[in-house]
Amino acid sequence: MSKFNAHDIAAAAKTAFQEAQTLPSTERIVALHEILKSLNASKTEILLANEEDMRAAEAEVKAGNMSETLLKRLDLNRGDKWDSMLQGILDVAALPDPTGNVSYASELDDELELFRVACPIGVLLVIFEARPEVVVNIASLAIKSGNAAILKGGKESNRTTSLLAKAISAGLSKTLIPELYIQAIQTRAEVSSLLQLDQFIDLVIPRGSNSLVKNIQNNTRIPVMGHADGLCSVFIDEQADVTKAVRVVLDSKTDYPAACNASETLILHESVVHTVWPAVAKALLEANVQLLCDPASLDALKKVTPKPTNLTKLVSPSEPSSYNTEHLDLILSVVVLPSIQSAIQFINSHSSHHTDAIVTESDIAASTFCRGVDSAGTFVNASTRFADGFRYGFGTEVGISNGRIHARGPVGLDGLVTYKYMMRSKAPSGHIVGEFGTGKKQYKHKPINVASVPFL
Repeated sequence: MSKFNAHDIAAAAKTAFQEAQTLPSTERIVALHEILKSLNASKTEILLANEEDMRAAEAEVKAGNMSETLLKRLDLNRGDKWDSMLQGILDVAALPDPTGNVSYASELDDELELFRVACPIGVLLVIFEARPEVVVNIASLAIKSGNAAILKGGKESNRTTSLLAKAISAGLSKTLIPELYIQAIQTRAEVSSLLQLDQFIDLVIPRGSNSLVKNIQNNTRIPVMGHADGLCSVFIDEQADVTKAVRVVLDSKTDYPAACNASETLILHESVVHTVWPAVAKALLEANVQLLCDPASLDALKKVTPKPTNLTKLVSPSEPSSYNTEHLDLILSVVVLPSIQSAIQFINSHSSHHTDAIVTESDIAASTFCRGVDSAGTFVNASTRFADGFRYGFGTEVGISNGRIHARGPVGLDGLVTYKYMMRSKAPSGHIVGEFGTGKKQYKHKPINVASVPFL
């Protein structure tokens, strides 16, 4: 697509955003329900398109040009993915409106009031890989939070995402919200052009590999909220319960290995190598998990009796790179360390700062871990797979942010709003700054107890 057309797309999104700002927030809920109806009406056509995308992707996998992991993410027919996608729309529609909330209210002078009020960010450019349902997830969050959005999925899902976007536009056409409030693009060239249009686009959200995020950050002046790799770990503390350790480690790795919140590294306190570790290893091997072990964990497995039948097949020595790799498969890197402090240091050095868990019966260890690990999520005796906007109660999510500014962890509605300051003078002649200063009126800065801004 030419830069001129990209300009038109971005300009249309900004216009749609501005036109929708004066609409009542209830219209956003109406829009979500209309989109749900439109998607249901187009279900057969969309799933057939997804089957075409899958067939093309399977050929790419056979040719060695695509991973099995990416193929699984592409399948909209997998399990209850379609129903979950639609339920996500209803969940978002039922959430409280994130806009209009007052986080600061102060009386500066008699009849002069100042409010800090949550408001939409503006136009979002969201770039993601493979998973077509993300189109609906992000569109729902954008609409509910009052943001317009331009969406770019992976080329392998073009047929599916195109029809999903068409259904979304059809739903919007039955509301007061402009049809171009949500748009979808298809090519990297379009993305490159849009990244230059900071006069229209307010935030870029890349959801994918580190290389994708870094490339976008290096090629735009627009603020970027990065959603990158999920290099998560589980640490089995010296005071870990064996049953909890088995359950947490197994679920973190095997529930959905291709997810960004699946565990990729298992860290063992040296005191559990001959106690808890054999039971955990047995469960992982029974689940056909390949273990990449450091010398200490490997030596311990060789001494286990009876020896697991698939030990030779599934257990091998790790490499230094093993602990910096997001496997996205039934592969787990294992390392033994002497203390919780060394485990924290290891995680902070090797992880992607996504989600990390500790298995322990010690409150002191749990507190030390949660405060010391520099990740968006730190869990105690719970699977890393809980790191998810839906499970957190956000309805769905744009993605999981590994950053530290604005939004961190699963980004739901609250992560898609900013704020503005609104001031109102109720004085008969208004207020001017010249009336304040030395020998004049002084500011009161008296807190106001309000639930909302009275003139919104």
